[in-house]
Amino acid sequence: MIPGASTWLWTSPLTTTAAEQLFPKIAQLGFGCVELPLESIELLDPARVRRLLDDHNLRPSVCGVFGPGRDLTNDDPKIREATLDYVDRALDFAAAINAPALCGPIYAEVGKRRQLPPEQRTAEWQRAVEGIRHACELAATRGVRIAIEPINRFETDLVNTVADATRMAREVEHTSAGVMIDSFHLTIEEADLEAAIRDAGDRLCHVQVSENHRGIPGTGLTDWRAFRRGLEAVGYDGFVVIESFTPENRDLAGAVCIWRRRAPDQDTFARQGLQFLQQLFAPTS
Repeated sequence: MIPGASTWLWTSPLTTTAAEQLFPKIAQLGFGCVELPLESIELLDPARVRRLLDDHNLRPSVCGVFGPGRDLTNDDPKIREATLDYVDRALDFAAAINAPALCGPIYAEVGKRRQLPPEQRTAEWQRAVEGIRHACELAATRGVRIAIEPINRFETDLVNTVADATRMAREVEHTSAGVMIDSFHLTIEEADLEAAIRDAGDRLCHVQVSENHRGIPGTGLTDWRAFRRGLEAVGYDGFVVIESFTPENRDLAGAVCIWRRRAPDQDTFARQGLQFLQQLFAPTS
């Protein structure tokens, strides 16, 4: 498995200038992958980013950011169209830097959570399936996959569990439709981490990790042995990316409810998280 770090650990939004500063550090810390959240794609020069990746021997992962106005379940067709336009541009960027997938909760705006009558829930689910199918068609032309992320009930009312994400990918009926997992969300929504990961099976194409409290992996309540067993059971051997968020950006920290530091500084967070992942996935005799 290839350990990675999200640039959200240090900065938001990501710019080309920030990438020039961060990529050398991420490589020196010992990571093999860097994850790029695409809040504002226009702030990034794909050609320059690709050169930086090559210069520092880093492999890229790309994470979609689905804030206000990016929502495939919306009943306004203009919003759905604008969301697919964002996805199209994100896929162009992913292909330009040789990222294997566009990851994230692509189906709906994060924070959209309501009690709905069954018929409205079904309608929104179907809009998401249709929108992701279109996104997969766009992705296939670029050799990129779509990795559907289940997130916790406080951030969405649509796709909360790995079983939900797997069902959505199955209904999309496209070879580019995959599933990703984030240990943070799994610790909120799943009863058994190993069984949940097994639900993804061979659709699993991306993994993010942090602790149940969004802190350094290995410092909380997560059952990491069960997590490893699940990944081994499905034969996963891709990126395992530490995703947490810098408290220095108050807007970002507020959006994800980071109210206090989880490490003396973000470099320490990344360094200790990497050490834990290396121990967790070390070969056993």
